[in-house]
Amino acid sequence: MKRPLPVSISGVTIQRAAWRLGSGFKRLDAPAHARSHGRLADVRLALTLTAAILSAAAVHARSPRLQAPTDNASVETAARSVRANDEKTLADQVRLCEVPAPPFGERARAAVVRDMLHAVGLKSVRIDREGNVVGDRPGRSPRPNVVLAAHLDTVFPGGTPVKVRRAGSILSGPGIADNCRGLAVLIAVARALDSAAVQTAGTVTFAATVGEEGLGDLRGARTLLGDTLKGRVDRFVALDGTGESITNIAVGSRRYRVTFRGSGGHSYNNFGRANPAHALARAVARISELPVPSRPKTTFNVGRIGGGTSVNAIPADAWFEIDLRSTDEAVLATLDRSVQKIVDDAVAVENTRWKNGALTVSSERIGDRPAGRTDERVPIVETARSISSRLGMSTALGAASTDANIAIQLGIPAIAIGGGGRGTGSHTLDESFDSTGSFRGTERALRLVVALSRP
Repeated sequence: MKRPLPVSISGVTIQRAAWRLGSGFKRLDAPAHARSHGRLADVRLALTLTAAILSAAAVHARSPRLQAPTDNASVETAARSVRANDEKTLADQVRLCEVPAPPFGERARAAVVRDMLHAVGLKSVRIDREGNVVGDRPGRSPRPNVVLAAHLDTVFPGGTPVKVRRAGSILSGPGIADNCRGLAVLIAVARALDSAAVQTAGTVTFAATVGEEGLGDLRGARTLLGDTLKGRVDRFVALDGTGESITNIAVGSRRYRVTFRGSGGHSYNNFGRANPAHALARAVARISELPVPSRPKTTFNVGRIGGGTSVNAIPADAWFEIDLRSTDEAVLATLDRSVQKIVDDAVAVENTRWKNGALTVSSERIGDRPAGRTDERVPIVETARSISSRLGMSTALGAASTDANIAIQLGIPAIAIGGGGRGTGSHTLDESFDSTGSFRGTERALRLVVALSRP
């Protein structure tokens, strides 16, 4: 009696058997070749088809979240709505961008987003204690709870002109790409789900966060995940910027304001006193020569320098702000220690240089973003890549600093994705957004939250 094949045999194993069968077939003499051609070819075809079936079954078993949730009729209706309402999404992008949202001044834009989320049918729309706008779209069950978030703030200070200009498919204005695009997509996804009456398996929470840029230090995401929604988030997707990016690696950063202090004095009469500006210059020059690894990518930048009162006065203080980044926490910590040693050495050298050396230095940490990663084999990453592939978008993975850093630190499966289109000049007054084909970014976000809402 023949034993049946074990059910665990793989499609690859069967495929190899088929090719081995073919190799043996080629070694037959010519008459045998002719007699056996039909029968062996049929066996080989059957084995190959079996391999294909088993391979497809294996993929389905590994990725159950990638299938049905994006294929039902209501989701397809919602996707068509996204495409049909692309101009509405762009109009929202312009509207939001023309409401200033400088660092620590996001309140006016938050109020507009709150009203827009009310209008597209979200429940319990509120502004939390940090200023985040939060609204829920209940599913058949409370869990899993998927958070779709986009940050409200820009890097531009209050008083920056925010009028958006349009020339064909190009929108131009400070913040139009980062992150007015993310906010517009956030609202468009909620609108499409509502218009098509999509019933998700779990709850989708929409959030517009404060403090993502600059010295905001992800304060909005910290409060959202550590207080407002603490213990209630199963998956987290940040909508940040433009393009087709999928970010699963969180770039960590440490930021400092380093201040050198002394007694100051007249530039001529008190010459010989230790000079805070000179110590600062020594430190910055040595930092600029620090070797850093390219893998993991590790960087430093002195972004601002200030101090003193007059060209003919020894400054009583001088300061600089520095940004240190890496995708690896240990490497980031090593860079941090190197910078701190350079700062201390600069004070010691300046004090030794002059008889009246009495400089001191303080290093205040003004930013601390955790590094980390969501493994590419985790379903949230696989799902994002699968949906991107279906839509003809890039499936490449990348690294960035976003609100997803905090979720990753807390052990929540998290990624950040671009909102479609193409942005240029980010963080400059010449920032622009090319809306050509940008609806695909909205559609990807829509399909992704529906898929991720499944258990």
